[in-house]
Amino acid sequence: MKDTRTIEISLSGGKKIFGDWLSPLNCEGIVLFAHGAGSSRKSPRNQRVARELQNSNYATLLMDLLTEEEALNRDNVFDCELLADRLEEVAFWIEKSADLNGVPVALFGASTGAGAALIAAARWPHRFQAVISRGGRPDLAKSHLSQVRQPTLFIIGGRDELVLRLNHSALEKLHCKKKLEVIPGATHLFEEPGKLEEVAKLSIEFLNKNLKACPLPFENREGAALLLAQRLKGRVFERPIVLAIPRGGISVGTILAKEIAADLDVL
Repeated sequence: MKDTRTIEISLSGGKKIFGDWLSPLNCEGIVLFAHGAGSSRKSPRNQRVARELQNSNYATLLMDLLTEEEALNRDNVFDCELLADRLEEVAFWIEKSADLNGVPVALFGASTGAGAALIAAARWPHRFQAVISRGGRPDLAKSHLSQVRQPTLFIIGGRDELVLRLNHSALEKLHCKKKLEVIPGATHLFEEPGKLEEVAKLSIEFLNKNLKACPLPFENREGAALLLAQRLKGRVFERPIVLAIPRGGISVGTILAKEIAADLDVL
């Protein structure tokens, strides 16, 4: 069963931001969306891309990174540093969710949201494992571009000439695994028939190759076993067996086998 809900994240000063979360049963990774100026988590374009990602076993989180009051101030809408800070707040929420601990997170930035995504990736490489930009403004990330280390994909419409030039320039400043994909005939919003589906297809191919699992933090062997069990929760196995290697592996294997109702075999 899919996990669908509206999430609420509390900020300092009593502020709150909201997002739409949807996770398939077998989650391969999380895609966190940062929207462009004048858009919101209800953006039909990002929602269409999100549905395709969900169908490929990626959880999606479409966030409004500003409060309703903040969004009325145009300076906030274009403040990529502020938006990057909010992306980190969302990353904290993900980390604190026991069932999401260790699940890799990709940032998906649209238009000005891409600038915020790249800044967040540069600042916190341990929290974000890949970046995708759709019709993005990477120039807004400025000096942060050279600090991005995660695999990065720029997707641009072939008829979006100004943004295409900005992306070519930004690509030269990146010192990471990087790729620029141009969708012929598409304008800035990819409103032409079939173009958003092409965006989704390219994004899924990129994530399948580049979104790798995070190391799981744990304090001891028991903690390691419980974290692994959480990651496996909800998956269906036919007659599972846990193979345990002596000198440490037996204690981990015993707990893991119990948690997932598997047989235990010591090598």
